[in-house]
Amino acid sequence: MSGNQRRQWKSMYKGLILGMLLTSCMILLYCLSAPQGQVILQEVPVPYSCAYHPAHANDLQVSNTSHNAGGQTSICTPKVDVMFLKTHKTGSSTVLNILFRFGEKHHLKFAFPDSRNDFFYPSPFQRSQVKDYRAGVCFNIICNHMRFNEPEVAKLIPVDTTYVTILRDPAELFESSFHYFGRLVPFTWKIPGEDKLTEFLQEPWQYFDPEGFNSFYLKNLLFFDFGFDNMMDPDDPRVEESIQAIEERFQLVMLVEHFEESLILLKDALCWEIGDLLFFKLNARKGSMVSRLNSQLRAQALEWNKIDWKLYQHFNVTFWKKVDAYGSERMARDVEELRRRNKEMADICIEGGHAVEANSIQEAAMQPWQPIGEKSILGYNMKKNISKKHRKLCRKMLTPELQYLTDLGVNLWITRLWGYVRDLINW
Repeated sequence: MSGNQRRQWKSMYKGLILGMLLTSCMILLYCLSAPQGQVILQEVPVPYSCAYHPAHANDLQVSNTSHNAGGQTSICTPKVDVMFLKTHKTGSSTVLNILFRFGEKHHLKFAFPDSRNDFFYPSPFQRSQVKDYRAGVCFNIICNHMRFNEPEVAKLIPVDTTYVTILRDPAELFESSFHYFGRLVPFTWKIPGEDKLTEFLQEPWQYFDPEGFNSFYLKNLLFFDFGFDNMMDPDDPRVEESIQAIEERFQLVMLVEHFEESLILLKDALCWEIGDLLFFKLNARKGSMVSRLNSQLRAQALEWNKIDWKLYQHFNVTFWKKVDAYGSERMARDVEELRRRNKEMADICIEGGHAVEANSIQEAAMQPWQPIGEKSILGYNMKKNISKKHRKLCRKMLTPELQYLTDLGVNLWITRLWGYVRDLINW
């Protein structure tokens, strides 16, 4: 048998073994992680606020100074009851890190998922999915991936909670989702050629299966994350009704394309300080793995995700109204200050001053989660000789989501089991 034949047989056997392992593990994971049937929970009225819960009352006596667009000064108390709807592929992991740090600093109580890093997504959120949930327990922050289910969320968190989320241009989001989740969506396996994204957008209905496993990742994903039917006709009146419902519920809808301005609006909405908003960009892809959409592909992606495009256009308008109300000059000053402080922290914390590819990350604790079949997500190396004053903050700002969740006491055994399966597939 020639060398080429041996390699072909080895490749075939490897594929068969991995296929059987993947199938078995997917069935096991489904059985273990599938949410239980509807659980009847005791109905206890949620408190108006958890801000003065004895566990952290002393931390909440600090008031911040706020300046409005007219230059007037007012005193406000930082808000600690926050619901962040973590949408997919929108820079939300970076926001999560900010919320984790703020919650830790003020000893707040998080509503975390149990055994995994999301609330049994894509199933609609249920209170029973919350780790250590008991009726009447005061939770301050909920921020992990979920499919939004407003009635259940409202029965968990205080009445005075500030609801926040973030959106992304749907064409760019679709490109990112296609590359990140594509291998987990079986209908993409039959798309021919090297450039599957372009091929799909030419004739999406030739390949798309609305009932297919994980198909929601590749059609109006934002609308789906909000808990609505992503297969609705874009001209259905219920689309506009749903968008209005989102506006009524969420006090702030941020835009990833204007991330720093979004954080300043978040600071204003929550009466936080700029120091609470410092960030390093987490979970970003390396540039060579990003498909640049030409005008035709962009138009096709927006047409395919037309509901998400309507959603984005609506909140793009409300976003800039909030910026105008904040004051353009004031916004420019605060954004410049945030950038200066971020640059200062990057110089202190990051080896080389920038993100690196996965193979160049020296510390396992700094390795971000990677998609199946590739190592496209960048991470960081932390400098060795950081002063005691900054060492703790540097590590927290650089820590990827899963590691931070573990540090906060979440047992991610299902997520880690899936990680072992992923590593086998990447073998």
